[in-house]
Amino acid sequence: MKIVFNKPPLTGNEQQYVLQAMHSSKISGDGFFGKKCQAWFEKNLACPKTLLTPSCTAALEMAAILIDIQPGDEVIMPSYTFVSTANAFVLRGARIVFVDIRPDTMNIDEAKIEAAITARTKAIVPVHYAGVGCEMDAIMQIANRHGLFVVEDAAQGMMSTYEGKPLGTIGHLGAFSFHETKNYTSGGEGGLLIINDERFLQRSEIIREKGTNRSLFFRGEVDKYTWVDIGSSYLPSELQSAFLWGQLEKSDDINQNRLATWDAYHQAFKNLPLGLFDLPFVPEHCQHNAHMYYLKLKDLEQRTQFIEHLKAYDIGCVFHYIPLHSAPAGLNFAEFNGVDQHTTIESERLVRLPIYFGMGVDEQTQVIKAVLEFFA
Repeated sequence: MKIVFNKPPLTGNEQQYVLQAMHSSKISGDGFFGKKCQAWFEKNLACPKTLLTPSCTAALEMAAILIDIQPGDEVIMPSYTFVSTANAFVLRGARIVFVDIRPDTMNIDEAKIEAAITARTKAIVPVHYAGVGCEMDAIMQIANRHGLFVVEDAAQGMMSTYEGKPLGTIGHLGAFSFHETKNYTSGGEGGLLIINDERFLQRSEIIREKGTNRSLFFRGEVDKYTWVDIGSSYLPSELQSAFLWGQLEKSDDINQNRLATWDAYHQAFKNLPLGLFDLPFVPEHCQHNAHMYYLKLKDLEQRTQFIEHLKAYDIGCVFHYIPLHSAPAGLNFAEFNGVDQHTTIESERLVRLPIYFGMGVDEQTQVIKAVLEFFA
């Protein structure tokens, strides 16, 4: 049985909703399904406003504009993240300042942030790796002491919480991803900007509508719309929203199914002898969403052998990010504050096992068997 690393989720309703959107009078965005999705998020996240975007990258770019990133500003984030986390702020002229991660959660080390703050620091961007929340209480306290913005990169965090609060709703702004590799997708790409600070409510709509007050016009609040600010085309198509709505209707089913696979892996591996590998760690005050299940092996060499072993069984498993501070653009647009004690070493140990909505018991068993054979 060939087992792929990821399958985009399908619930069965996406096709009929996409067809319905295709035959509607509005397919360019913010139509029937777009409004339903945004209303769903605002209710379930209990936040002032959400705006669907074509991608999480677009949502992060909007956040950088909203907090008025200017050339020379500094933005603090982990190096162990996807390139969009940094690019969104580099595009506005910011200098990225990376700090080390915690080896337990792979999240930004909140204890290393304050030492990286200078007079030029504008924002902190915590990344909730694997849908496990960063230590947001400490991060918000640091931000408040220094007058900084917090933009949560919650790309992997839908349906996850920190201290009972949905990820993405704790900082001033947050961003979700609906890429095909995420727990929920809007048809390949897609994203969401979460506005928690009411100062950004109106301007977020303007930036998303190419810098115009078009949203006010459609609501009848102005008699004509015009160019009032900078912006770009950050509206997703109504087809994306229709696809996403088919998944939001079944969000609990998708979440519980993924958690069951995650738990099956964890039960199979947690009682193995200490020292073989490290398992994912989820703090008690965090509820994760089973976005990924990973193992951390001894080193890069063993990880390479492990991937080849599973490949021989037709099982797809992959490593994850190469730290951005070691990338060519990272050397140009960023710097690493302090010592890289964990980022590179931990990134070279981590390998991700297959996990997706609808993964069957037989598939789980085959993966578990192959993993156990490697360490036998």
